[in-house]
Amino acid sequence: MNANETRVVDGVHKDLLIGGSWVSAQGGETFEVVDPSTGAVLAEVADASPEDGRKALDAAVAAQASFAATTPRERYDILMKAYDLLHERIDDLALLMTLEMGKPLAEAKGEIVYASEFFRHFASEALRIDGGYQTAPAGGARFLISKQPVGPCLLITPWNFPMAMGTRKIGPAIAAGCTSVIKPAHQTPLSMLALGAILAEAGLPDGVVNIVTCMKAGEVMEPLIRSGQARKLSFTGSTKVGKVLLEQCADKVLRTSMELGGNAPFIVFEDADLDEAVKGAMAAKMRNMGEACTAANRILVHANVIDEFGKRMSQAMSELKVGRGTDDGTQVGPLIDDAGRQKVIDLLDDATSRGATVLTGGDAPAGDGYFFNPTVLTGVPRDARMVSEEIFGPVAPLTPFTSEEEVVAAANDTPYGLVSYVFTNDLRRALRVAEAIESGMVGLNQGVVSNPAAPFGGIKESGLGREGGNVGIDEFLEVKYIGIAL
Repeated sequence: MNANETRVVDGVHKDLLIGGSWVSAQGGETFEVVDPSTGAVLAEVADASPEDGRKALDAAVAAQASFAATTPRERYDILMKAYDLLHERIDDLALLMTLEMGKPLAEAKGEIVYASEFFRHFASEALRIDGGYQTAPAGGARFLISKQPVGPCLLITPWNFPMAMGTRKIGPAIAAGCTSVIKPAHQTPLSMLALGAILAEAGLPDGVVNIVTCMKAGEVMEPLIRSGQARKLSFTGSTKVGKVLLEQCADKVLRTSMELGGNAPFIVFEDADLDEAVKGAMAAKMRNMGEACTAANRILVHANVIDEFGKRMSQAMSELKVGRGTDDGTQVGPLIDDAGRQKVIDLLDDATSRGATVLTGGDAPAGDGYFFNPTVLTGVPRDARMVSEEIFGPVAPLTPFTSEEEVVAAANDTPYGLVSYVFTNDLRRALRVAEAIESGMVGLNQGVVSNPAAPFGGIKESGLGREGGNVGIDEFLEVKYIGIAL
């Protein structure tokens, strides 16, 4: 690392945040955080034990009553102060994220801005928590409806968006008056630890947000889920892990929010503007090097335009600069680790063995780090593994179709239903297809759908509940009915 990189990493707490104090893990255990572009160790952070996790939840429980009693304006002020601090420190926070996760600096800065918007959005939502008052239909009584914090929450975030996936959960929890224990992914804990320090500086009371970093997530988090002290779990990650967590939550009937896996279809009809479609496909496929649950996983292109679309997309992909995220001009950083890169290679080999053709890329550059060159495949058969599995890498598989009915059926032929993308200039078709596709979100002639002011979430095995929008705070509130006799 150069001097600036060392300064940024050294300036971050490496311990657990419990009850407002930074403390070492029990026994002083630590684990290494690695730069995926070089394989070099960036830092060692505290490796929490189950006992550390229990102390963190105890702190959240102890702080719950007093924090729930704070005014909406107080919670608004804390979130807005944190919003301001994120912007003031955007350069250092983006560099920290790039070092531990790999994404290019420009994209990391974009994530800090995106992350901050969840604080600003939910600061306003704190002021809009409402209820109701009505006369009983038969008279003689009144109904008073109020909303109250659900209580202490367990928040588990992934490595691919280490800041934004934190603020998307912490923001509504704070706005609603809930305390929390948050466990970031072990690959990218530094961004969350930096966020914890910012929240403390913004005036968040001790114990409201507690951070436990650990390697053995199951051993630390399962006892907390089953403890009966926590009242909600919010998880972003794989469907496989999400199902395990749902089973654990059933023990104490915890409220759950699950943002799980995706298998997004990206549909290009023959009347689409191909320049706009390629631009949208690049955004949907290459955001975060393809390591996103919203990434275009199946690119379905009408047979009449697939050759031209493939040519244009291959040209765009081949022009992307691959390199370390801190290098000038880098557009594609490394994948998160060797296992992630090997999965991409395996899926690519499977597709080509079944007849797919590589138009560009298809290999890993020489040297250190977990890099893979941007790749376009055409003629990908529908029995290829990458059609049913998340690629999570910079590989764009093109498959032809010939009719609207055929492509809608293909798009829905998956247990997942997070997001879909549709490119067409036919308004009636756009609405027909958007309504027929089984997904929680649809991008019409756009390759990015995420927005803090919009409800984010999926159906089927892509999850439960919504994050963001004016419904995101409801996931952290309980509705109470009070009947009043006259």
